[in-house]
Parts: sequence; structure tokens; C-alpha cells
Amino acid sequence: MDTEHIKKVLERYTQGQCTAEESKIIEQWFEGVNRHPSTVENDDALSLELEAVKQSIHEKIQVPRQRRLRPWYYVAAAASILLLAGAWLFNYIKQSPAGSPDTAPVAHTSPKSSRHIAGGMVTLQTAKGANERIVLSDGSTIVVNASSRIRYPQQFPAGSRNVYLEEGEAFFTVAPDPSSAFTVHAGDLRTTALGTSFNIRDYAHEHRITVALLSGKVQVDRARNGSSGQALILQPNEQVHYDLQSLRLEKSSFASPEEIAGWKQGYLVFKDASYNEVITEIENRYGVTIINQSDKKEWKYTGFFQEESLQDVIETICLAKSLSYKISKDTITLRNSH
Repeated sequence: MDTEHIKKVLERYTQGQCTAEESKIIEQWFEGVNRHPSTVENDDALSLELEAVKQSIHEKIQVPRQRRLRPWYYVAAAASILLLAGAWLFNYIKQSPAGSPDTAPVAHTSPKSSRHIAGGMVTLQTAKGANERIVLSDGSTIVVNASSRIRYPQQFPAGSRNVYLEEGEAFFTVAPDPSSAFTVHAGDLRTTALGTSFNIRDYAHEHRITVALLSGKVQVDRARNGSSGQALILQPNEQVHYDLQSLRLEKSSFASPEEIAGWKQGYLVFKDASYNEVITEIENRYGVTIINQSDKKEWKYTGFFQEESLQDVIETICLAKSLSYKISKDTITLRNSH
């Protein structure tokens, strides 16, 4: 059952032409898991949601050492895919100014962020739940994600523009200056551009650094003790992952800007995201701490959240991963489902 087929079924529902079984499935969706569905704006976002359901279905119906599945498993799989397409249906039904906000939500900035100036260098430290926007002396801008630390000069010296992402994630929009390359240092990696926009993610507990290019062209290379190593050139919609254990650079591509920089608008966008990446995004977005007391600590997740509450996000992910949870103030505890 592909996305177009699902859309046709949902369109029939809005026109009162669904079978009783199809109508029951769709209505149960709205009453159940997705009590507060987000407005899905495009097929890329819908595809991420559908991929999340397919992944969940695969995990739930896969039976070890058993090749044949009973027919009802397939019925459940098809029904579940249809259910999670409910977010698209919500958008289809609510085609009105009240149902579709004109502007995307922006993550709030927390007063807990701090700046320190020493020797002409500014160090910005953001807290959980806090994003900050910086305008540099050359007109370049940086949006700094939560739980991040970045260091930059108050005024760039002639001939060089160096910025240091010491922890976390930031999105860079570089002002063109052919006479002075713009270089971001993140761990062992140097990312150099003349005029472009790109995202760098370097949270220590994720054990890798990721550079993703949205426009222009950048060069990414390893730099240790002042010497250059392997270098890669990125084109738009390409990214490079630097594994901090194997010390290897690996290039890949991504489908849409939201996958990389959705965090700037307050979105949670996961595409085959690791457990650590999912936890980091949720903690940063909502300013919470997540403790995992389950035996499921290594998994991948695909999904898209726009305006959902913290509880809705946790409930959806826990449902997909067969986990239970408890929210106590700013702490979330994950446990095995019983």
C-alpha cells in the first residue's frame, strides 16, 4: 500500500465513500494515538510518518524463526499504515486559515543561555530548550541549537573567518567574501565555505560529527595538529558523517531541508535516527531529561512532529517501540511494556 493509495482511501473518507471497515479504522485513529495530529504540509513529511509506521509494523509482526505469517498480520499491517496516515487526513479536512498556520512555530529562546567575552572571543552556551541566533561581524548568521557551545570573534581579522563549534549543533548562513574563506572547526573536522548555508551537528554522546549542505559548496576535511587529512566536497543535499571511533568520513544524501534543519522551526524530524539522536532532539526541544530503564537502548526511528506536546511525542514513539513511560516534572522515564 503506497502513499498515493492511502491518500485515495482518505479522500474517499472525506466524501463519505469508504467502506464501514475503512471508516472505523480512520475514526479509531483520531480517537486514539493521534489525538492532536500535526498539520503535514507536504509529501516529504507524510512519507516520514508512513515510514515510521512501516518500521513499527515490521518490528511488531516479525516472528523469529517463523517464515509464514498468519493472514491477520497482513490485515493489521495495512490497517496500521492507514491509521498513521491520519495526519495527512487531518490536513486534508482542515484546509482553512484556522487549520493551517501561516508561519511555522519557532522554538523559544531561554534566558538561561549565557555569553562570555575574553580576548576578543565570544563564547555562547545554550541551555536545554533554548535556541539562539547570532549575527557575526561579516553579516553571516548562525542559529545555535540547544545544549550547544560555540566560540567566535567579536570582529573577524582580515583574511580569515574562523568559528569554533565546541559542542552541539548550529546552522550557518555564510555571507559571501571571496577574499576570506569561512571555516567552522568542530572536533577534528574543518568545514570551509565562501558563501553557503550548512548545518553541523556534534553532540559528544552521539560519537559522530555530521556536516550537511543546503546551498552552495563546502569542503570538509580532518585536521589534526595543523595537518590536513581526507577531504570531501559537498554539493547541496549532501552530508558527511565523521565517526569518532573509526575516524572515517562517509558521504550520503538527504531528501529535504527539514530533515537537517527542521529544529530551527521547532520541528522534530527523524529519518532512521538512532536512539541517542532521538533522545537528544526531544531533550533539546522540550528542555527535559530522559532516563531509559528499559532493555531497548539501540534502535532506529523515523517520524515527523510539528506542534505536538511532549506527551504526544513520547506516547507515539513508545507505542512504536513497545515501551511504557512516566513523566515527572522535567524527567521522563522509559520502561519495558508489560
